[in-house]
This record gives sequence, structure tokens and C-alpha cells, in this order.
Amino acid sequence: MSMQDLATNTAHDAAAEIAKLREQVEVLMRDRVTPVFGAAMHSAENAAKAASDEMRHQAARLGDTVQEKPLAALAVAAAAGFVLAALLRR
Repeated sequence: MSMQDLATNTAHDAAAEIAKLREQVEVLMRDRVTPVFGAAMHSAENAAKAASDEMRHQAARLGDTVQEKPLAALAVAAAAGFVLAALLRR
């Protein structure tokens, strides 16, 4: 067998091995990685929706409280502003 034939056979063997490895990686991605990312994405979407719903609920409750007790809400807002101003001056 000549050197050229040996080099050609080695190149073909390497190309075949690379194709086999590429196929194995694609199978792993399809069977293991993609489902995990899909599940994580679904969980993240559910958590974001739950957080958004909770924020809307709390904002509605705060609005109701302000309407029921406007003077108390004004006093709390003034106190918060005073504390914030005092902290920012330092």
C-alpha cells in the first residue's frame, strides 16, 4: 500500500469517525439536552406568570387600601419620602 493510499484511507476513517460522533451528539441533544431546556423554559415561564399575577394582585390590594384609608396612605408615603431623603443625603 502506498503512502497516498494510506493517507486517503486515514482521511476517510477520520471523516467517518467525525460523522459518527456528530450523529451521537445530535442524538444526545435531541434526547437529553433539548427536553431539559424545554422543561426549564416551561418552569421559568410559569414562575414569571405567577410573579406577574401576584404583583397585579398586590397592586390592586394596595389601591383598595389607599381608597379606604387615604390619610393613612398619605402619611406612609410622606414618612417613606422623609426616610429616603435622609438616606440619600448621607
